[in-house]
Amino acid sequence: MNSLGVGDPVRLGPYRLLGVLGEGGMGRVYVGQDGAGAVAAIKVLRPELAHDPNIAQRFVREALAAQAVHSPGVAAVLGAHTEGGRPWIATEFLAGPTLDQAVDKLGPLDETSVRGLAATIAQTLADIHAAGFIHRDLKPQNVVLTSTGPRVIDFGIARPEHGLTLTTTGQIPVTPGYGAPEQVLGRRVTPAADVFSLGAVLVYAATGRRAFEGGHMAAVQYEVVHGEPRWDGLSPQLHALVAPCLAKDGASRPSPGQIVTAFAPLRNSGRVWRRGPVAEEIKAREDEVRRLTAPLLLSTVRTVTRRRLLTGLAAGGTVLAAGGGTTGWWLLREERRDEKDALFDIPPAVTTPEARLLSADDGDYIVDGSPKALWSRHDIIDQESPAPLPVRDVVVIGDYNNGVRGIGAYNVVNGKRRWLAADVQPSQYLSLSDRLIVTVDAEGTLHTFVPSTGERKWTVEAEAKSLVGVDDEAVYVVTKDGRLRSVGRSDARIRWTAQAPARYRGKLSAKGAVGSGRLVLPTTDGHVLAVMTGDGRFAWELRHQAEKVSITPVVQDGVVYLNGKTLTALKITDATEIWSHTTQDMYNHPAQWGPVSVHGDSVYATGGRFPERRRVTDGGNTWTSYKAGSGDCAVLVQGTGVWMIDHSYRTTVNTVNMDSGQSGWSYELPEARHHSIAVDGNRAFITNDSSLYALPVF
Repeated sequence: MNSLGVGDPVRLGPYRLLGVLGEGGMGRVYVGQDGAGAVAAIKVLRPELAHDPNIAQRFVREALAAQAVHSPGVAAVLGAHTEGGRPWIATEFLAGPTLDQAVDKLGPLDETSVRGLAATIAQTLADIHAAGFIHRDLKPQNVVLTSTGPRVIDFGIARPEHGLTLTTTGQIPVTPGYGAPEQVLGRRVTPAADVFSLGAVLVYAATGRRAFEGGHMAAVQYEVVHGEPRWDGLSPQLHALVAPCLAKDGASRPSPGQIVTAFAPLRNSGRVWRRGPVAEEIKAREDEVRRLTAPLLLSTVRTVTRRRLLTGLAAGGTVLAAGGGTTGWWLLREERRDEKDALFDIPPAVTTPEARLLSADDGDYIVDGSPKALWSRHDIIDQESPAPLPVRDVVVIGDYNNGVRGIGAYNVVNGKRRWLAADVQPSQYLSLSDRLIVTVDAEGTLHTFVPSTGERKWTVEAEAKSLVGVDDEAVYVVTKDGRLRSVGRSDARIRWTAQAPARYRGKLSAKGAVGSGRLVLPTTDGHVLAVMTGDGRFAWELRHQAEKVSITPVVQDGVVYLNGKTLTALKITDATEIWSHTTQDMYNHPAQWGPVSVHGDSVYATGGRFPERRRVTDGGNTWTSYKAGSGDCAVLVQGTGVWMIDHSYRTTVNTVNMDSGQSGWSYELPEARHHSIAVDGNRAFITNDSSLYALPVF
C-alpha cells in the first residue's frame, strides 16, 4: 500500500481515500473509508480513458457484473458511480495477499490447502455462472486469500454468455497462460472457460510455476492451444483432479459443481487461512488496515502523518513515536489533520425540520382563503438573487444588508439569519448534495460553505462567470471568456475545459441541468445545447425551442424536459423525442410553456396562462387548473398541493390540489417587480422584491 500522490483524489463519493492499493492499465485501486468507518477498495477509471466508449462500457459492465453476483466468494459491491469524469466502483475491502503474492513470498501451498482453494473458487464460479456471467479472467492476481477463505475479485471483463472473446482491435483481454484455448482463438466462450482458468490457477498454487510457459506471449498462447501443461511438482492425486480442468475441449471439462465434490477439502483444511504462514500474512495485512483506519491516538511529543505511515507500510518498515526515552504506540492519524484534508472533510447533510401539513378538515385553513405566513423577512434580498434555495434546515438567498452584498442562509423554522458570506456574488449558488453550497466571487473563484453553519471548505480559481450545473462528480461553470469548465467536487481540480460552439458563445444560460453523462444548457436566444460531462465534447443541440421565454431544463431518469414553444420530453443521451405538446392562450393563439417541474409521474408547467399537470410517459393531460400562474414562474409540488405565483393583475401565491387541480388557497403579496418560489420541508419560500416569506403547506 502506497500513499496518495499528486493527482490522486482525496475523496470519491462518501469515501475519504487513504492510500493506493494497486494500479493497472485502466486505473488505480485505492483504500477508502466512509463516514461510518467502513473500509472499501475503490477502483477508479483513469480520467483520460473515461471518454473512450469501449473502455467506459467495460467499466460499466464490471460494475453491473459485480453487483449482480451474490456469493460469499466475491467482494461485495458497496457502491458505484459509472458516469462523469471519474467513474469508480467501491467493493468490500479484503485484507489479505493475492494468491501470487502469497506463493511468491511463502512458496507453493500444500495439498490440503490446494484442495480447499479449489473447492472454494469452484463454488464461487458456480455462483457467478448462476448469475448469468462468466468471469473470463481468473488468475492468481484475482484471488485474494482472507481469514475467511479465498475470494475472487476483478470483474473487469466479466460478461454474459454470448459473443466472441476478441475485441474490436484484435486484442486478447485475458492473461496469457490462464485464458482457455477458445478465448485465445476468439471463439464463443462458455462457463467452461473459467474452469480451464481454475485448473491453471491450481497448478500455479501447488507448484509455484505456470502450467503454460514460453519465451513470449504468442508462445505461451500457442502452448495453451496446442501444448501440454507442465505437471512437474504436482502430486499424482492433484494431477488426477486438475488434469480434466485443462482439457482443450470445453465440453470435456468438469462443471464447477463437480469440482466442488471432487476436491472436497480434508477435515480442518480451513485452518490454513487461520493458522500457519499464510494466516500470519493475512493477519499482518489486517493489522495494517486496522492501524490505518483506527481512531485517533494522541502523542505527547510529535505526530507521524498518514503519508509517513503509509510510506513506512509500503516499504515494510515500522513507524514508531519516541518520547521520554521509551517507545510509543503506533501513531495512526495526524494530531492535526492536513489542511487540505480538512477542507474536504464534509459533514453529512443535516435532517430537514419538516413543518406540519395543514388540513382544511381540521379547521387549519379555509378553502380559497388566505393562510398566515409562518414567518417573513423584509429588506434582505439582493435584486440579483435567483430563486431561494432550501437546503435542509436553511434557505439560501442572495443577501443585501446595509450595503453589504453576498449570500445568506436563514433558518427555515423561524427566518433568523444563520450566516452571511459577503465576498461572493449574490446571483450565484447551487447545492452540492445538500452537504455544501457552492458559489462564485467577482474574480471567478469558486467557494464552498457548509449550509447549516457557513463553515468554509474548499475553493478553486476557476475563472468562472456563472455556475451552470452540478452532479455527483463535478461543478460545471461558464468561464469569463465563454468556455465550459468542469471542476471536481472530490479534489477541487479542473478536470476539463472546452470551447462551446461559436454560435453559442456568450449566450449560455445559467439554468443548466445534468444527468446520464450530459450537461444540458439553454441559450439566451432560445436554443438548447448538450455536452458530455466527461470531457465537454458536443453531444447534441435543439434549435429554436423558445422565442420569448427562458428555457429551464429538468432532468430525471434519463429524460430531459424542456419548456418553450413546446413542452417536450427527450432522451438526454441523444435528444430523441419521446413526446411533445403545444399550448394556446385564452384567445386560442399559439403560446409558450413556462418553467417545467417534475414530481413523481407528472410534469407541471403553465401552458398559455393556466397551470397543467401532464404524464411523464406520454405528456397526456391529467388536469388544467383555472387558478392562474404566470408563465415566467415555476409550478411546484409540496405536500398535497401545487404552488405557483400569478402577477398578471396583482401578486398572488396560488395553490391547487395536486390530485384534482381544484382550488386550495391564495396568499396576496405587496406589488413588486421580482418574484420567485421554491418548496421543501412542507414549506413554500417566496421572494417578492426584497422580502422573503415562508408559507405553510397543506
